[in-house]
Amino acid sequence: MSGNNIEFNRRSFLQTGLAGLAAFSPGIQLVMSSDAKAAGKVVIQYDWLISNGQIGDVIALENGYFKEAGLEVEFSPGGPNASTVPPVVSGSALVGQFSETPQLFSARANGVPVKLIACGYRTGPYAFTSKPSKPLRSVADLKGLRLGVQPTARFVIDAIAAKNNIDINELTIVNVGFDKTPLMRGDVDAIGGWITNTQALSVVGADRIDLLVRDMGLQSYADAYFATDSAIESDPETLARFIGAIGKGWGWTHANPQDAVGKLVSAHPELDKEWELKTIDLVLKLSFDANTAKDGWGTFDPKALDEQLALLDKIGQYPNGRPALEDVYTPKILELSAADRPKLNAPGA
Repeated sequence: MSGNNIEFNRRSFLQTGLAGLAAFSPGIQLVMSSDAKAAGKVVIQYDWLISNGQIGDVIALENGYFKEAGLEVEFSPGGPNASTVPPVVSGSALVGQFSETPQLFSARANGVPVKLIACGYRTGPYAFTSKPSKPLRSVADLKGLRLGVQPTARFVIDAIAAKNNIDINELTIVNVGFDKTPLMRGDVDAIGGWITNTQALSVVGADRIDLLVRDMGLQSYADAYFATDSAIESDPETLARFIGAIGKGWGWTHANPQDAVGKLVSAHPELDKEWELKTIDLVLKLSFDANTAKDGWGTFDPKALDEQLALLDKIGQYPNGRPALEDVYTPKILELSAADRPKLNAPGA
Protein backbone atom coordinates (compact mmCIF):
# COMPACT_ATOMS: atom_id res chain seq x y z
CA MET A 1 0.00 0.00 0.00
CA SER A 2 1.29 3.43 -0.83
CA GLY A 3 -0.10 6.87 -0.24
CA ASN A 4 0.20 9.42 2.51
CA ASN A 5 -3.26 8.96 4.02
CA ILE A 6 -3.61 5.21 3.97
CA GLU A 7 -2.82 3.94 7.45
CA PHE A 8 -4.44 2.10 10.32
CA ASN A 9 -7.73 3.94 9.75
CA ARG A 10 -8.50 1.32 7.15
CA ARG A 11 -7.36 -1.35 9.57
CA SER A 12 -10.32 -0.87 11.86
CA PHE A 13 -14.07 -1.19 11.75
CA LEU A 14 -14.57 2.46 10.83
CA GLN A 15 -18.31 2.99 10.49
CA THR A 16 -18.72 -0.79 10.22
CA GLY A 17 -17.47 -1.36 13.75
CA LEU A 18 -19.72 -2.12 16.67
CA ALA A 19 -22.29 0.36 15.38
CA GLY A 20 -22.28 -1.27 11.98
CA LEU A 21 -22.60 -4.69 13.55
CA ALA A 22 -25.59 -3.70 15.64
CA ALA A 23 -27.90 -4.44 12.73
CA PHE A 24 -26.67 -8.03 12.68
CA SER A 25 -27.80 -9.79 15.83
CA PRO A 26 -27.35 -13.53 16.55
CA GLY A 27 -30.85 -14.07 15.14
CA ILE A 28 -29.87 -12.68 11.75
CA GLN A 29 -31.45 -13.96 8.54
CA LEU A 30 -29.11 -14.63 5.62
CA VAL A 31 -30.54 -13.50 2.30
CA MET A 32 -28.69 -14.34 -0.88
CA SER A 33 -28.91 -11.83 -3.71
CA SER A 34 -29.56 -13.00 -7.27
CA ASP A 35 -26.02 -11.94 -8.26
CA ALA A 36 -24.42 -13.96 -5.49
CA LYS A 37 -26.56 -16.98 -6.42
CA ALA A 38 -25.47 -16.91 -10.06
CA ALA A 39 -23.54 -20.05 -10.97
CA GLY A 40 -19.81 -19.45 -10.62
CA LYS A 41 -20.24 -15.80 -9.61
CA VAL A 42 -18.17 -14.68 -6.65
CA VAL A 43 -18.12 -11.16 -5.23
CA ILE A 44 -15.41 -10.34 -2.70
CA GLN A 45 -15.90 -7.34 -0.45
CA TYR A 46 -12.65 -5.68 0.62
CA ASP A 47 -12.50 -3.24 3.50
CA TRP A 48 -10.22 -0.86 1.65
CA LEU A 49 -9.08 0.07 -1.86
CA ILE A 50 -7.17 -2.48 -3.92
CA SER A 51 -3.44 -2.16 -3.29
CA ASN A 52 -0.27 -4.25 -2.93
CA GLY A 53 -1.88 -6.36 -0.23
CA GLN A 54 -4.23 -7.71 -2.91
CA ILE A 55 -1.67 -8.12 -5.68
CA GLY A 56 -2.15 -11.91 -5.77
CA ASP A 57 -5.91 -11.42 -6.11
CA VAL A 58 -5.38 -9.03 -9.00
CA ILE A 59 -3.01 -11.45 -10.72
CA ALA A 60 -5.54 -14.26 -10.32
CA LEU A 61 -8.01 -12.09 -12.22
CA GLU A 62 -5.58 -10.77 -14.83
CA ASN A 63 -3.98 -14.17 -15.52
CA GLY A 64 -7.33 -15.94 -15.80
CA TYR A 65 -6.95 -18.21 -12.79
CA PHE A 66 -10.47 -17.50 -11.61
CA LYS A 67 -11.81 -18.29 -15.05
CA GLU A 68 -9.82 -21.54 -15.11
CA ALA A 69 -11.51 -22.42 -11.82
CA GLY A 70 -14.92 -21.84 -13.39
CA LEU A 71 -15.54 -18.60 -11.52
CA GLU A 72 -16.64 -15.14 -12.51
CA VAL A 73 -15.15 -12.90 -9.84
CA GLU A 74 -16.00 -9.31 -9.04
CA PHE A 75 -13.88 -7.17 -6.72
CA SER A 76 -15.84 -4.79 -4.51
CA PRO A 77 -13.33 -2.31 -3.03
CA GLY A 78 -13.93 -0.68 0.31
CA GLY A 79 -12.94 2.73 1.59
CA PRO A 80 -13.31 5.10 4.54
CA ASN A 81 -17.11 4.96 4.43
CA ALA A 82 -17.54 1.42 3.13
CA SER A 83 -19.16 -1.47 4.98
CA THR A 84 -17.26 -4.75 4.97
CA VAL A 85 -19.54 -7.01 7.01
CA PRO A 86 -23.09 -6.29 5.73
CA PRO A 87 -22.51 -7.31 2.08
CA VAL A 88 -21.09 -10.68 3.14
CA VAL A 89 -23.73 -11.37 5.76
CA SER A 90 -26.56 -10.34 3.43
CA GLY A 91 -25.19 -12.53 0.65
CA SER A 92 -24.44 -9.81 -1.89
CA ALA A 93 -20.79 -10.84 -1.49
CA LEU A 94 -19.69 -14.44 -0.94
CA VAL A 95 -16.31 -13.54 0.57
CA GLY A 96 -14.97 -10.62 2.57
CA GLN A 97 -11.51 -9.51 3.57
CA PHE A 98 -10.73 -7.88 6.90
CA SER A 99 -7.46 -6.02 7.21
CA GLU A 100 -6.69 -7.66 10.57
CA THR A 101 -7.87 -10.79 12.38
CA PRO A 102 -9.01 -8.80 15.47
CA GLN A 103 -11.79 -7.34 13.31
CA LEU A 104 -13.13 -10.81 12.63
CA PHE A 105 -12.91 -11.73 16.32
CA SER A 106 -14.89 -8.62 17.25
CA ALA A 107 -17.51 -9.40 14.62
CA ARG A 108 -17.93 -12.92 15.97
CA ALA A 109 -18.06 -11.66 19.56
CA ASN A 110 -20.96 -9.44 18.50
CA GLY A 111 -22.95 -12.30 17.01
CA VAL A 112 -21.93 -12.01 13.36
CA PRO A 113 -21.71 -15.57 11.92
CA VAL A 114 -18.42 -15.33 10.01
CA LYS A 115 -15.26 -17.41 10.07
CA LEU A 116 -11.70 -17.00 8.87
CA ILE A 117 -10.97 -19.15 5.81
CA ALA A 118 -7.48 -17.95 4.73
CA CYS A 119 -4.88 -15.29 5.54
CA GLY A 120 -2.96 -13.23 3.01
CA TYR A 121 -0.33 -11.76 5.32
CA ARG A 122 1.36 -14.17 7.72
CA THR A 123 2.64 -11.15 9.60
CA GLY A 124 0.52 -8.10 10.30
CA PRO A 125 2.35 -5.05 8.87
CA TYR A 126 1.51 -2.69 11.73
CA ALA A 127 4.74 -1.25 13.15
CA PHE A 128 6.13 1.67 15.10
CA THR A 129 8.48 3.96 13.21
CA SER A 130 11.11 6.03 14.98
CA LYS A 131 14.27 7.99 14.22
CA PRO A 132 17.85 7.02 15.16
CA SER A 133 18.03 10.04 17.48
CA LYS A 134 15.41 8.46 19.74
CA PRO A 135 14.97 4.88 18.58
CA LEU A 136 12.35 2.29 19.41
CA ARG A 137 14.18 -0.97 18.71
CA SER A 138 12.52 -3.29 21.23
CA VAL A 139 9.90 -3.46 23.98
CA ALA A 140 12.59 -2.35 26.42
CA ASP A 141 12.64 1.07 24.74
CA LEU A 142 8.91 1.77 25.18
CA LYS A 143 9.13 3.54 28.52
CA GLY A 144 10.27 7.11 28.18
CA LEU A 145 9.11 7.50 24.56
CA ARG A 146 6.06 9.40 23.36
CA LEU A 147 4.10 6.90 21.28
CA GLY A 148 1.86 8.20 18.50
CA VAL A 149 -1.12 5.87 18.15
CA GLN A 150 -4.35 6.31 16.19
CA PRO A 151 -7.46 6.03 18.41
CA THR A 152 -8.64 3.04 16.37
CA ALA A 153 -5.31 1.31 17.09
CA ARG A 154 -5.18 2.03 20.82
CA PHE A 155 -5.91 -1.62 21.60
CA VAL A 156 -2.57 -2.48 19.93
CA ILE A 157 -0.48 -0.68 22.52
CA ASP A 158 -2.74 -1.96 25.31
CA ALA A 159 -2.15 -5.51 24.07
CA ILE A 160 1.61 -5.01 23.79
CA ALA A 161 1.70 -3.71 27.35
CA ALA A 162 -0.35 -6.65 28.63
CA LYS A 163 1.75 -9.17 26.75
CA ASN A 164 4.96 -7.77 28.22
CA ASN A 165 3.62 -7.12 31.75
CA ILE A 166 4.03 -3.36 31.40
CA ASP A 167 1.81 -0.99 33.37
CA ILE A 168 -0.01 0.95 30.64
CA ASN A 169 0.14 4.04 32.90
CA GLU A 170 3.91 4.02 32.55
CA LEU A 171 3.65 4.66 28.81
CA THR A 172 3.12 8.05 27.19
CA ILE A 173 0.51 7.67 24.46
CA VAL A 174 -0.40 10.49 22.09
CA ASN A 175 -3.43 10.39 19.79
CA VAL A 176 -2.36 11.01 16.19
CA GLY A 177 -3.77 10.80 12.70
CA PHE A 178 -2.49 8.86 9.74
CA ASP A 179 0.41 10.88 8.40
CA LYS A 180 3.93 11.12 9.78
CA THR A 181 3.87 14.84 10.58
CA PRO A 182 3.78 14.35 14.39
CA LEU A 183 7.00 12.32 14.19
CA MET A 184 8.66 14.74 11.80
CA ARG A 185 7.97 17.80 13.94
CA GLY A 186 8.89 16.05 17.18
CA ASP A 187 5.47 15.76 18.79
CA VAL A 188 6.05 12.01 19.21
CA ASP A 189 9.13 9.79 19.27
CA ALA A 190 7.53 6.83 17.49
CA ILE A 191 4.38 6.52 15.40
CA GLY A 192 2.27 3.54 14.41
CA GLY A 193 1.29 2.52 10.89
CA TRP A 194 1.60 -0.16 8.23
CA ILE A 195 5.15 -0.62 6.93
CA THR A 196 3.80 -1.40 3.48
CA ASN A 197 2.90 2.30 3.22
CA THR A 198 6.39 2.97 1.92
CA GLN A 199 5.58 6.26 0.22
CA ALA A 200 4.17 7.73 3.41
CA LEU A 201 7.13 6.47 5.41
CA SER A 202 9.68 7.87 2.98
CA VAL A 203 9.38 11.34 4.52
CA VAL A 204 10.94 10.02 7.74
CA GLY A 205 14.17 9.15 5.95
CA ALA A 206 16.05 6.06 4.85
CA ASP A 207 17.60 5.65 8.30
CA ARG A 208 14.24 5.27 10.04
CA ILE A 209 13.65 2.35 12.37
CA ASP A 210 10.54 0.18 11.88
CA LEU A 211 9.59 -2.21 14.68
CA LEU A 212 6.78 -4.63 13.86
CA VAL A 213 4.32 -5.26 16.68
CA ARG A 214 5.01 -8.95 16.03
CA ASP A 215 8.52 -8.32 17.34
CA MET A 216 6.96 -6.78 20.46
CA GLY A 217 5.06 -9.98 21.22
CA LEU A 218 1.78 -9.17 19.48
CA GLN A 219 0.97 -11.79 16.87
CA SER A 220 -1.55 -10.93 14.18
CA TYR A 221 -2.51 -12.10 10.73
CA ALA A 222 -3.64 -9.57 8.14
CA ASP A 223 -5.69 -9.46 4.93
CA ALA A 224 -7.97 -12.08 6.43
CA TYR A 225 -10.46 -13.74 4.05
CA PHE A 226 -13.75 -14.67 5.64
CA ALA A 227 -17.15 -16.12 4.79
CA THR A 228 -20.36 -16.82 6.67
CA ASP A 229 -21.01 -20.08 8.48
CA SER A 230 -23.82 -20.69 6.00
CA ALA A 231 -21.62 -20.26 2.92
CA ILE A 232 -18.90 -22.47 4.38
CA GLU A 233 -21.46 -25.18 5.06
CA SER A 234 -23.43 -24.94 1.82
CA ASP A 235 -20.77 -24.12 -0.79
CA PRO A 236 -17.24 -24.94 0.41
CA GLU A 237 -16.20 -26.05 -3.08
CA THR A 238 -16.74 -22.60 -4.57
CA LEU A 239 -14.87 -20.98 -1.70
CA ALA A 240 -12.01 -23.46 -2.17
CA ARG A 241 -11.79 -22.77 -5.91
CA PHE A 242 -11.72 -19.05 -5.15
CA ILE A 243 -8.94 -19.33 -2.54
CA GLY A 244 -7.04 -21.77 -4.73
CA ALA A 245 -7.08 -19.34 -7.66
CA ILE A 246 -5.84 -16.52 -5.45
CA GLY A 247 -3.10 -18.83 -4.20
CA LYS A 248 -2.00 -19.34 -7.80
CA GLY A 249 -1.99 -15.56 -8.22
CA TRP A 250 0.31 -15.19 -5.25
CA GLY A 251 2.51 -17.99 -6.53
CA TRP A 252 2.91 -16.21 -9.88
CA THR A 253 3.65 -12.96 -8.05
CA HIS A 254 6.32 -14.73 -5.99
CA ALA A 255 8.00 -15.93 -9.20
CA ASN A 256 7.48 -12.71 -11.19
CA PRO A 257 7.36 -9.80 -8.71
CA GLN A 258 8.19 -6.97 -11.08
CA ASP A 259 5.83 -8.21 -13.79
CA ALA A 260 3.14 -8.64 -11.16
CA VAL A 261 3.56 -5.01 -10.08
CA GLY A 262 3.22 -3.99 -13.72
CA LYS A 263 -0.07 -5.86 -14.01
CA LEU A 264 -1.30 -4.47 -10.68
CA VAL A 265 -0.65 -0.87 -11.72
CA SER A 266 -2.11 -1.42 -15.19
CA ALA A 267 -5.31 -2.70 -13.62
CA HIS A 268 -5.28 0.02 -10.94
CA PRO A 269 -3.52 3.07 -12.42
CA GLU A 270 -4.15 5.13 -9.29
CA LEU A 271 -1.22 3.22 -7.75
CA ASP A 272 2.35 4.48 -8.20
CA LYS A 273 4.49 1.91 -10.01
CA GLU A 274 7.78 3.23 -8.66
CA TRP A 275 6.65 2.90 -5.05
CA GLU A 276 4.98 -0.46 -5.64
CA LEU A 277 8.24 -1.83 -7.10
CA LYS A 278 10.03 -0.64 -3.96
CA THR A 279 7.45 -2.39 -1.77
CA ILE A 280 6.88 -5.76 -3.46
CA ASP A 281 9.78 -7.58 -1.75
CA LEU A 282 8.40 -6.56 1.65
CA VAL A 283 4.89 -7.64 0.65
CA LEU A 284 6.20 -11.10 -0.29
CA LYS A 285 8.17 -11.42 2.96
CA LEU A 286 5.00 -10.68 4.89
CA SER A 287 3.01 -13.19 2.82
CA PHE A 288 5.38 -16.17 2.79
CA ASP A 289 7.45 -17.90 5.47
CA ALA A 290 8.44 -21.37 6.65
CA ASN A 291 4.81 -22.15 7.42
CA THR A 292 3.63 -21.37 3.89
CA ALA A 293 6.54 -23.43 2.57
CA LYS A 294 5.06 -26.35 4.50
CA ASP A 295 1.31 -25.79 4.28
CA GLY A 296 0.86 -23.41 1.34
CA TRP A 297 -0.03 -19.77 0.87
CA GLY A 298 -2.99 -18.62 2.96
CA THR A 299 -2.34 -20.87 5.94
CA PHE A 300 -2.76 -19.86 9.56
CA ASP A 301 -2.18 -21.49 12.94
CA PRO A 302 -5.22 -22.00 15.21
CA LYS A 303 -2.92 -21.85 18.24
CA ALA A 304 -1.85 -18.34 17.20
CA LEU A 305 -5.51 -17.35 16.81
CA ASP A 306 -6.21 -18.65 20.30
CA GLU A 307 -3.31 -16.63 21.70
CA GLN A 308 -4.61 -13.50 19.99
CA LEU A 309 -8.09 -14.08 21.41
CA ALA A 310 -6.77 -14.61 24.91
CA LEU A 311 -4.67 -11.46 24.85
CA LEU A 312 -7.47 -9.31 23.44
CA ASP A 313 -9.84 -10.73 26.02
CA LYS A 314 -7.33 -9.83 28.74
CA ILE A 315 -7.45 -6.15 27.76
CA GLY A 316 -11.24 -6.09 27.71
CA GLN A 317 -12.05 -6.28 24.02
CA TYR A 318 -14.97 -8.67 24.53
CA PRO A 319 -17.36 -7.27 27.16
CA ASN A 320 -20.06 -9.66 25.98
CA GLY A 321 -17.78 -12.67 26.18
CA ARG A 322 -14.82 -13.97 24.22
CA PRO A 323 -15.76 -15.94 21.10
CA ALA A 324 -14.82 -19.61 21.10
CA LEU A 325 -11.81 -20.54 19.00
CA GLU A 326 -13.81 -22.99 16.89
CA ASP A 327 -16.26 -20.21 16.04
CA VAL A 328 -13.70 -17.85 14.46
CA TYR A 329 -12.09 -20.13 11.86
CA THR A 330 -12.50 -23.18 9.70
CA PRO A 331 -9.71 -25.31 8.16
CA LYS A 332 -12.10 -26.73 5.56
CA ILE A 333 -11.40 -24.28 2.74
CA LEU A 334 -7.64 -24.53 3.08
CA GLU A 335 -7.89 -28.31 3.07
CA LEU A 336 -10.04 -28.34 -0.08
CA SER A 337 -7.71 -25.91 -1.87
CA ALA A 338 -4.43 -27.50 -0.76
CA ALA A 339 -3.45 -28.70 -4.23
CA ASP A 340 -3.71 -25.20 -5.72
CA ARG A 341 -2.04 -23.13 -3.00
CA PRO A 342 1.73 -22.84 -3.66
CA LYS A 343 4.13 -24.06 -1.01
CA LEU A 344 6.74 -21.31 -0.99
CA ASN A 345 8.97 -19.66 1.58
CA ALA A 346 9.75 -15.95 1.70
CA PRO A 347 12.00 -14.88 -1.18
CA GLY A 348 15.63 -15.41 -0.27
CA ALA A 349 14.84 -17.54 2.78
